[in-house]
Amino acid sequence: MLTKGDDFPLHQSAEPIAFAGTDRNFYDRYFFNGYAPDGSVFFAAAMGFYPQLGIVDASFSVIVDDVQHILHTSRRSSGERLDLSVGPVAISIDAPLETLTLSIAPNDGLLAAELRFDRRHVPILEPRFTRRNGTRLFMDYTRMTQNGHWSGWLAVGGQRIEVTDGWSGTRDRSWGIRPVGASEPQPPAGGNFSQFFWLWTPCNFADRSLFFHSNDDAAGQPWNRRAVIVTDKGTETHFDAARFAVTWQPATRRIAGLSVQMDDDRQLTLSPTGPVFAMSGLGYTHPVFGHGFDHGPEPMVAHDALATEERGWANPLAMHVQALVAAELVDGDRSDVGIGVLEQLFVGPHAPSGLTGLMDPAA
Repeated sequence: MLTKGDDFPLHQSAEPIAFAGTDRNFYDRYFFNGYAPDGSVFFAAAMGFYPQLGIVDASFSVIVDDVQHILHTSRRSSGERLDLSVGPVAISIDAPLETLTLSIAPNDGLLAAELRFDRRHVPILEPRFTRRNGTRLFMDYTRMTQNGHWSGWLAVGGQRIEVTDGWSGTRDRSWGIRPVGASEPQPPAGGNFSQFFWLWTPCNFADRSLFFHSNDDAAGQPWNRRAVIVTDKGTETHFDAARFAVTWQPATRRIAGLSVQMDDDRQLTLSPTGPVFAMSGLGYTHPVFGHGFDHGPEPMVAHDALATEERGWANPLAMHVQALVAAELVDGDRSDVGIGVLEQLFVGPHAPSGLTGLMDPAA
């Protein structure tokens, strides 16, 4: 099967581009988020390709006036990897690794947008994420992450919002193996994963960016952790031995405060300021619009909304969230204040944080 991608020097094997190895769970995804300087508007988008499933899907979601408005769309892909459009959602790579445009065409829902992302720095390459469930490969993927500035506009219900100076955000590209599509018909004999601890904190400061993430096991040992400070000039400083401490919102698994000690001289403190964005609005863990689901031969477009109370801890659609945060970076005698995002997904126990059971709230 030949596709447009075969005319570009992108091959990684003797196969045509359409054939991505043999694992049904192979995926290739774009992710974006962005926010107004005062935090009054937060948006995010994702587009994922699942070559072995023959599916490509995308979502765009905006929080304005405390309501998260959601657009989901999906289609069958026929193996084509260079058609970066799904229903009303389209991505244009204007300058690779530098500038991209996210377009949401007017549709029968409330959302439309024309948004340009301009990089602050070259993408950072995170350590490869590899995790097994017994003898079965559960995750094996690579991700690059990049902060930038947004410009353009978005509209909610006909109300146009200009995206001008001061709008920041993050985009990432990840590819490899994650569980996608329908559930496995025969999970490993020991059962599927019942523990997953995930933190991700992209932050924007005046002349530099900071990224910290951690995947921990139930005992609190990290199986993938890294902190990076990158200047707008591209200088990167990596910290392999970062450690963190969490305070919890009462009777939830939501973070009230996070501190990250990168080394003896550098400490990051994050304080959620709102709003809380449900990642199910981009398909993550969604029971109907999850990543890689087949919605039939005709393209699918669906709309939804989540009020503030529906994004509370009790709703399964809001287990996996991103929260806008105030960020402070102490670097020796220097102290910077900025803005960022704290992504959090906690399933199962995590001994250092006092988490027990599958979804028991923090003590």
